[in-house]
Amino acid sequence: MIALIQRVNWAQVHIDGALHAEISQGLLALIGIEKDDDDKRAQRLLDKILAYRIFADAGGKMNLGLKDVGGELMLVSQFTLAAETQKGLRPGFSSAKPSDQAEVIYDRLEQAARERHKVVQSGKFGADMQVSLENDGPVTFILKV
Repeated sequence: MIALIQRVNWAQVHIDGALHAEISQGLLALIGIEKDDDDKRAQRLLDKILAYRIFADAGGKMNLGLKDVGGELMLVSQFTLAAETQKGLRPGFSSAKPSDQAEVIYDRLEQAARERHKVVQSGKFGADMQVSLENDGPVTFILKV
């Protein structure tokens, strides 16, 4: 399971030209689900996202997690994170979990996030989304579990 997380000042998701979801300061987490992923991995990834220390403390060091700063969380499913890119000039997607199975895992991840964190927004699984953000730093990390 893969998450590309970005520390943001704000993020928005538009679907069909309409605002679907938005957050202020916090994390935008793009989620990729691979063939071997399951609910257990999704929970480990969520644990990591919520606790990952990428916000500055009083001394300016990255020592605080999302909960520590009262930040908001935006989850967006992103099939392309599971792409195979090592060979050639065109991505392959044979390592991605089939859409119907991935959606179940993503929905459970989203529900668990809502149960564990105060402000959680989300894109729509499988939708054509336009994601806008202001990356703070810029600070971006790839998390894998």
